[in-house]
Amino acid sequence: MPDNCLFCKIIRGEIPASKLYEDDDILAFRDIAPQAPVHILVIPKKHLRGPEAVTEEDERVMGKLMRVGNEIALKESIPSYRLVCNNGVQAGQTVFHLHMHILGGRHMAWPPG
Repeated sequence: MPDNCLFCKIIRGEIPASKLYEDDDILAFRDIAPQAPVHILVIPKKHLRGPEAVTEEDERVMGKLMRVGNEIALKESIPSYRLVCNNGVQAGQTVFHLHMHILGGRHMAWPPG
């Protein structure tokens, strides 16, 4: 894990987070700058720079990311929600460790802003 990656520091316990789920592969926590009433980040513990870094070897964990994201949304009582993974600066990625946003608790228009 890179020493300077914000999410790797959270995984290592160097930075506190409001954790909602954790196992050997995945960590989920509340976003500190929420963009919706419910805004949770779900990340693989393996450092992957973004979606472009996912390989065949990562398919099991990526499927688990989706499943856990759904389970968390249901526990948070948000039956309608958006899952977002950004890839690259132009897409809005600001932390270069793959992560999935769970956004819910309000109406969301399409396409987004």
